[in-house]
Amino acid sequence: MVQLHVKRGDESQFLFNTTVDAPLETVIQQITTIYNGRLKVDRLCSEIPELADHGITLPPNMQGLTEEQIVELKLKDEWEDKCVPSGGPVFKKDEIGRRNGHAPNDKMKDVLMKTVEEAKALISKKQLQANVCVTMEMVKEALDQLRGAVMIVYPMGLPPHDPIRMEFEDREDLSGTQASLQVITEDECQLWWAAKEMQRGKKLQDYIGKNEKTKLVIKIQKKGQGAPAREPLVTDEQHKQMIKHYYKRQEELKKLEEADDDTYLDSEWSDRQALKKKFQGLTNIKWGPSLASPLP
Repeated sequence: MVQLHVKRGDESQFLFNTTVDAPLETVIQQITTIYNGRLKVDRLCSEIPELADHGITLPPNMQGLTEEQIVELKLKDEWEDKCVPSGGPVFKKDEIGRRNGHAPNDKMKDVLMKTVEEAKALISKKQLQANVCVTMEMVKEALDQLRGAVMIVYPMGLPPHDPIRMEFEDREDLSGTQASLQVITEDECQLWWAAKEMQRGKKLQDYIGKNEKTKLVIKIQKKGQGAPAREPLVTDEQHKQMIKHYYKRQEELKKLEEADDDTYLDSEWSDRQALKKKFQGLTNIKWGPSLASPLP
């Protein structure tokens, strides 16, 4: 199997296995599905803790309003009595006024939070470090885990306007959000390798040959954005480690230089010829002008 290390920009995403005779249309479709599926799991894992802390989302016309404004406008959340968490709610006010504050109890909250951690681990970038390839089945499993946990805590379901339910039903509205910039549709997806776009209509072997044990880094890019920027030969982390190493080495050399004291060589005990000179009567010889008194 050919192993593809998929990146977006300079950031690693996941490992993907395929074959050299796979049509690039198929490879692009599979990689795009996994890439966008991981984004969906990340969005859900960011939203579910809010559900656990503050309950279901208020209707759009009530979000951000104070209690006085809601009373004045005579607004009512018709989903508050329908979407009650298992075991009864615990009131925890949402300070930003986005959710109704009727949160699940601690036991149900633990169910949600534990499942979030498990789903994150399943599609985590740490899988790449462990040399584990991410598949669509793994992404689907993570989504099923999250869906199951929400159904356990909210057996009556969530309101149709709740972003978590919208994500599960593929009705999410990402317009105007940072998340929308991350999504890449299959039609606008391009794969780049060695500064070349891998053209649809060809097979992987047209670029890398027929060696099934090939490993290569490819970059996923939106159509119209041009070729991805070349990566530096040394990463930021490697650069930091190099500077750290050089600084440590300089400090070690400085200490060695300070400790390089050779004055002991002038000591009598360090003279290798001391014994010979003693036998020959050559010790304590002083050189210089005579200090004898002048003749009268």
